[in-house]
Amino acid sequence: MAQPIISARNISKRYRLGATHGHDTLRDRITHSARALFSGKREEKSDEILWALKDVSFDIDQGEVVGIIGRNGAGKSTLLKILSRITEPTSGEIRVRGRLASLLEVGTGFHPELTGRENIFLNGAILGMRQSEVRKKFDDIIAFAEVDKFLDTPIKRYSSGMYVRLAFAVAAHLEPEILVVDEVLAVGDAQFQSKCLGKMGEVARMGRTVLLVSHNMAAVSALCRKGLLIENGRLKKAGSVGEVVSGYVEISAQTEHAFNTSKRTGNGLVRITNVEISSNFGKNTLVAGAKMRITVSYEAQKDNLPIQFLGGIFDAWSVRVLFLDSHVAGALPTNFPQRGQVTLEFGDDFSLNPGRFSMNIAARVHGEIVDHIKEALVFTVQEGNFFGNGKMPVDKGAVLYRNTWKLDSLS
Repeated sequence: MAQPIISARNISKRYRLGATHGHDTLRDRITHSARALFSGKREEKSDEILWALKDVSFDIDQGEVVGIIGRNGAGKSTLLKILSRITEPTSGEIRVRGRLASLLEVGTGFHPELTGRENIFLNGAILGMRQSEVRKKFDDIIAFAEVDKFLDTPIKRYSSGMYVRLAFAVAAHLEPEILVVDEVLAVGDAQFQSKCLGKMGEVARMGRTVLLVSHNMAAVSALCRKGLLIENGRLKKAGSVGEVVSGYVEISAQTEHAFNTSKRTGNGLVRITNVEISSNFGKNTLVAGAKMRITVSYEAQKDNLPIQFLGGIFDAWSVRVLFLDSHVAGALPTNFPQRGQVTLEFGDDFSLNPGRFSMNIAARVHGEIVDHIKEALVFTVQEGNFFGNGKMPVDKGAVLYRNTWKLDSLS
């Protein structure tokens, strides 16, 4: 029986909170001992230690396409860094049988002072490839990355999109036995993401092993046959991708209805301070067929800013099913008070189908996004008598709209 291409046994990774390194050096030990001596406290408290991974074990066979999923901070990226030899586990053993190429962060493995051309050959050398092998794939890499005009420009001058396109092209085309891709693909535009997903599918059909970390459950389900669900540093579930995705949705649903700003970007000119969703059944209680309201509270640095509010509602597979734009609706004033709230209402002729959804929210001023919060709210729509006949079209799409059918005889 063939050995797994990746074997992990009881992998654990410990970080010391507030420390600059995840492992103990002699200097670390002396520093901690001195602090304990002068503070009168024990050298190490349990709450100073973070176990990013704890006793994780699994096997991955050659040719498998595996989705690694979990919430932010679950330990997914730490696991990939251990697989890629970027960091060592605190305990446990991991064996990788084959050449591995990874795309974990923008710029991983690239030298900013070198040109795009030089970095392609540098990455090939890191993967253990001869120059002749790299030259064989060179034209394909450039064609995929679409950076031929900037090939001899130092990559420190590349935009983030160009950087990612070249990094992915190198990782995917230099024929590794194992391709590891983190959520970094989210940096690219929709066309680039589709192109990358197609390339990963092509790599998988060639019999190579692919590990994909993503919050896009539709992409994971389409590409992968097997999944690993990581939760609080532990392997929560391993098996078919359907079972693992269902487990992820179940865990995510436990954190619903709390306004979450952990994925916020923006310059602070306007800050969204709260988002609430409600119906005539009450706050955070959504029922198909009940009127739905979204209330957004905000604070601005000054009065009379022309604020535009944008929103997106996504289903459990991270597919956007609804886009919201206050300017398109045209119902709000052109200048806003420094503090206030806006409310968006949906009539009872429209509803989201029963299921779990998430919402992104953003504020724009003079064409610039000044506040953007991904997954600001997660909520569930319950079943209800939307059509008035007791029948609910569950699993028939994400949106319901009350409509009228009419029959005319043509005889």
